Amino acid sequence: MFDIGFWELLLIAIVGLLVLGPERLPSALRSLQRTLGSIRSYGQRMQNELDHELRIKELHEHLKKAEAQDFSDLSPELQRSIVELQNAAAEVQRPYQKQTESKDNDEEQK
Repeated sequence: MFDIGFWELLLIAIVGLLVLGPERLPSALRSLQRTLGSIRSYGQRMQNELDHELRIKELHEHLKKAEAQDFSDLSPELQRSIVELQNAAAEVQRPYQKQTESKDNDEEQK
């Protein structure tokens, strides 16, 4: 990632020790470590979100192609996308089905 060798790290450590002193240097390093960790996790979350959005766009384009072909003679890639979209739609509707079933059961008990 960074092209820093041993001597550069040693120089940074000596300057840090002189500037911060031996009492504050460990807490400064922990703070730096936490900050870098949060930056990495933020970057990972953004990358995952972008990947998810790109996948949604790709599925949407495949759905348009499938609709244009009237869902007949679809390529295997388009068929996989249609199945994936159907599974996603079923997953989204499951919580709502449970809610309506519980409401129906409550009404029957009254």
